[in-house]
Amino acid sequence: QVQLVESGGGLVQAGGSLRLSCAASGRSFTYYTMAWFRQAPGKEREFVAAISWSPGMTYKDDSVKGRFTISRDNAKNTVYLQMNSLKPEDTAVYYCAASPVVGLVRGTGQYDYWGQGTQVTVSS
Repeated sequence: QVQLVESGGGLVQAGGSLRLSCAASGRSFTYYTMAWFRQAPGKEREFVAAISWSPGMTYKDDSVKGRFTISRDNAKNTVYLQMNSLKPEDTAVYYCAASPVVGLVRGTGQYDYWGQGTQVTVSS
């Protein structure tokens, strides 16, 4: 089992920045692909970004390229999502997820463990 706890959400004006954190505990965190997803009201949960257990390999959805950065610190069992140039359409609950699949995958069904989510609200 892997337990995930997100933090860092909040209310920010358009153009601002937030940094989300996801603290992992339980089974070895190092060998899991980690990802961030988001879900806006009335919409399906969607992929944002993923990072492999091998440092440096990342994959982001086109909607956040150039604005969001995913990173991880295996010594701290933590994954981060730095969000810059935020837009109102980024408003959603953001979820951290862990997958045992080797590779940068974006399907919700490929992730076995999920956090409880943290709300991000971007005002115009």
